[in-house]
Amino acid sequence: MTAGEAVACTDVRFAYPGGPLVLDIPSLVVARGRTVFVHGPSGCGKTTLLGLLAGVLRATAGTVRVLGTDLGTLSGARRDAFRAAHVGYVFQQFNLIPYLSAADNIALPCRLDAARRARLGAVPLDAAVRDVAARLDIADLLDRPATALSVGQQQRVAAARALIAAPELVICDEPTSSLDADRREGFLRLLFASVRDAGATLLFVSHDPALAPLFDERLELPALNRAARRDAA
Repeated sequence: MTAGEAVACTDVRFAYPGGPLVLDIPSLVVARGRTVFVHGPSGCGKTTLLGLLAGVLRATAGTVRVLGTDLGTLSGARRDAFRAAHVGYVFQQFNLIPYLSAADNIALPCRLDAARRARLGAVPLDAAVRDVAARLDIADLLDRPATALSVGQQQRVAAARALIAAPELVICDEPTSSLDADRREGFLRLLFASVRDAGATLLFVSHDPALAPLFDERLELPALNRAARRDAA
C-alpha cells in the first residue's frame, strides 16, 4: 500500500463458516479522499466487503489493508479499536445500542476512543453531538432511547454516530434506504461535506443507481468479485 491508498485488497477470499465462497477479489485499490459508489445486485457480496474493510469480518485468505494497516494481523479486539479510531460505519441494520439514548449512541465512538475524541479539539462532546444531530434533523430526539425511534430516525442516528469527529474512512451500507427524498438529500449533503472537510474516503453501498453520478468513482462489485460471476454463470 502506498501513502495515497486508503484501501488495498490483494487476493482476498471470504466464506462464512460452512458456506460457499462469497468474495474472491484479486485486487481492489481505493485512493485516499475518493468517494466511491459500490453497486450490484443482492447477494453479490457488497455488505461482506464492507465488513472486511471495517474489520468486522476477517478475510479467509489474502490481504486487506486499510489506512496502511493490515487488518489480518490484528486480533478481534484490536480490529474493533482500529474501527473506533479511524472508521465511521453506517450498518445496514444500524447496530444501535438499544438501552442508550440517541445522544449516547451518537457519542459512543468518541467515548470509546481517545483519538476519535481528540479530533473534536476544543469542541465539547455534547456540542458536537448536537451539531451533527441538527444537520440530520434529529436534534429533538437526542433524549429518546433508541427503541423509541422509528426506523428512519434510527438510521439518521446511525449516520450521525458514523460522522461524528470526522473519521478517515466512512463506510455506508444502504444509508438512505429508509429516508424520504428531502431527508435523503440533506443526509447526502452532510455526508459529502463531512467527508470533504476531513479529507476522508467514502465507500457507499446503494441499490439506487441514480446516486452514482454524485461520486468520484463507481464500483460494480460483480465485475470485481469472481465468486459472484461464478454464481451468476
